Amino acid sequence: MTKILYISSSVTGENSFSLPLGKAIVEKLQLANPDNVLVEHNLLSNPLPHITTTHLTAFATTAGQRSPELQEAARLSDEAIAELMEADIIVIGAPLYNFGVPSALKAWIDHIARAGLTFHYTEQGPEGLVKGKKVYLAIAAGGVYSEGPMQAYDFVTPYLKAVLGFIGMTDITVFRAEGTAIPGLKEVALEKAIAAIRL
Repeated sequence: MTKILYISSSVTGENSFSLPLGKAIVEKLQLANPDNVLVEHNLLSNPLPHITTTHLTAFATTAGQRSPELQEAARLSDEAIAELMEADIIVIGAPLYNFGVPSALKAWIDHIARAGLTFHYTEQGPEGLVKGKKVYLAIAAGGVYSEGPMQAYDFVTPYLKAVLGFIGMTDITVFRAEGTAIPGLKEVALEKAIAAIRL
């Protein structure tokens, strides 16, 4: 049984492009294997809190030594990591906001990237512990960032590849809906992106 974890992070609701693109990836995965089990985590309706000193203290304290406050601070992070570890396939919807990822997606990453749980340091350097996963990124942008003069402003794709790779997820495929704010492109951006999905 294959488990899919779908993380969406758009704040634009029905005007989103990353949301339907991510859903299209999930639908194609489920069409290919109807026995897939899907877990959805919408970071707009169910966000993780931004990291505070209390969270960092909780992460650095062993579970048996945490106070009730620290236990609660670590709970959502522990649950997010458990979701990630149980999944075989991860689909992440990531709109490009001001050249970077939405803050809710950054908060999720801060909760799952934890030393000793999803990566550790060795004499040879850091090693990711989240292995054997397939990742699909559904990236949406108002401009065109996959090539041309604006490519240098895409800090979403390289960042996600870097941080996910750091914790062990290196099998990453990117699908893009771009030019969603450009006349002549926006009318076909999503259709083109969905048609390009190859799993």
